[in-house]
Amino acid sequence: MQRDPMHRDWPDILGGLALAAIGAAAAGWALAQYDIGTLRRMGPGFFPAILGGLLTVLGLVVALPALRRRSDAPGIEPLAALAVLAAILVFGLGLFRIGLVAATAAAVLVASLPAPRPGWGWRLALAAAIALLTVVVFGLGLRMSLPLWPRLP
Repeated sequence: MQRDPMHRDWPDILGGLALAAIGAAAAGWALAQYDIGTLRRMGPGFFPAILGGLLTVLGLVVALPALRRRSDAPGIEPLAALAVLAAILVFGLGLFRIGLVAATAAAVLVASLPAPRPGWGWRLALAAAIALLTVVVFGLGLRMSLPLWPRLP
């Protein structure tokens, strides 16, 4: 069986290699610029080096099996791409005006508009769940000073 290079799974190959390259660069930077320390007394470069290494492994886990797979080129969905860009814009412009909870929920709703599954119930449930997760991680866990709700005049 002759392998046709045009029908390889290029999105997974290139995406996996990009993840691996970013992870290797992050780990290399952390190792070169920061003290790693020891397991008992971890330095400031320990966590970034570990995360970079994990990202490298994840990228290889995606890319290497894709070398053996055949796949047709995926279709481009301009409406989905536009919805994601609009969601980023909504979140960025709304964060300090309407707060983290509303900006996250609005961004999720905008991003879900081109989804093939009909109905608003699952969209609202998804928006509420992601907004709650965002508050738990960034508001409570990391204690970032982001406004959770709109500021009243």
